[in-house]
Amino acid sequence: MDLKGQVGIITGAARGIGKEIAFALARRGVNCVLCDMDTKQVNETAEEIANLGVETLPITLNVADLSQVEQMKNKVIDKFQRIDILINNAGITKDGLLLRMKEADWDAVISVNLKGTFNCTKAVIKAMVQKRYGRIVNIASIIGLIGNVGQANYSASKAGIIGLTKSTARETALRNINVNAIAPGFIETKMTKVLSDDVKSALLKQIPLGRFGKPEDVADLVIFLVSDKSSYITGQVVQINGGMLM
Repeated sequence: MDLKGQVGIITGAARGIGKEIAFALARRGVNCVLCDMDTKQVNETAEEIANLGVETLPITLNVADLSQVEQMKNKVIDKFQRIDILINNAGITKDGLLLRMKEADWDAVISVNLKGTFNCTKAVIKAMVQKRYGRIVNIASIIGLIGNVGQANYSASKAGIIGLTKSTARETALRNINVNAIAPGFIETKMTKVLSDDVKSALLKQIPLGRFGKPEDVADLVIFLVSDKSSYITGQVVQINGGMLM
């Protein structure tokens, strides 16, 4: 799946799943725009990826701020004159039971996860429409499909991303822009590493494959969805959860 010369924007790219996606794209020749709130970490990640022989552009970005997103898009166009791929991966959690959830925690999660996905998608669509080509992959979650105790805000944001994915796919299909979502289950990241052994054991019992996924599993699926191998797939939510939800 050679994507050499294409330009991809990855949000939440400094670490974890976003970083692994960026590396996977770079290995296939994609010039990577790495966006994250953590300036130091995103610059370090950009340096690592540049060693693979592609161009990188690290940008400190709050995806919830449309003006910042527009500025980011302009920088990308100025440098590369094109945008082929957008990976909406940036996301946060602020968990708590609905009864006790603060309005600020609800607003923050919706703003970053859902509004951030809208902002970035809206910003790149014009460039993709003009070129009559684009691949957008939104990182949703199994929690957006089944809900979870203490994650009403997160679940709502990820369910919203799924609806946004389907509507965007319908609006852009005739312009050869494919828009899909990935709904990961429990993936080995910082968030899962801090779970207690009892919690991990309980979760693993719900997963038929008996293990957590790896960031590479998600990255491999992203590569498929941005390649020509998936040119007839759009508006879909692809689950990657070890069989936890079938």
